Amino acid sequence: MLKKKKTDNSDTPEILNDNMDANDANETPQTEGTLDEKSAEDLLKEELALANDKYLRLYAEFDNFRRRTTKERIDLLQTAGKEIVVALLPVLDDFDRAIKSMETATDVKAIKEGVVLVQNKLTNILSQKGLKPMESIGTAFDADLHEAITNVPAPTDDMKGKVIDEMEKGYYLNDTVVRFAKVVVGA
Repeated sequence: MLKKKKTDNSDTPEILNDNMDANDANETPQTEGTLDEKSAEDLLKEELALANDKYLRLYAEFDNFRRRTTKERIDLLQTAGKEIVVALLPVLDDFDRAIKSMETATDVKAIKEGVVLVQNKLTNILSQKGLKPMESIGTAFDADLHEAITNVPAPTDDMKGKVIDEMEKGYYLNDTVVRFAKVVVGA
């Protein structure tokens, strides 16, 4: 008698030859329902194996993605300031030239003009990168923008609660405060 036996590889079923004994002849043949149950069980096992394989592949893919993004983030943080540093190198060169010229210069006015030019160059580079100075004097004190150093009596009543003097300028970088202005407030 020939029987088909299901294995893990459903593409190549094995055919087995069974020798019929006298005992086998007395046994009742398997019913069709039993074969359906086994095939359903085998189908579920195959489905489970496929689901496990899919899960393992997805887990490995996610783990690789996590490692890759972590590495990219570290690389980005290490080179984040590269663009601004490269843009500021000409200003550093200008300061080096100014220091050399101050050693031999006798005209203070020329040195002052050179320093102003270097400051303007630095200001232009930083403004191109999104840095904007904060205007504080004469505006109402705002704790989100200003850091009060001290309170002084206001010269007029309309200056009460407003910024009278600025000790250190505040700055925005792309509309986000990067440094609070240190101010004197009228009381």
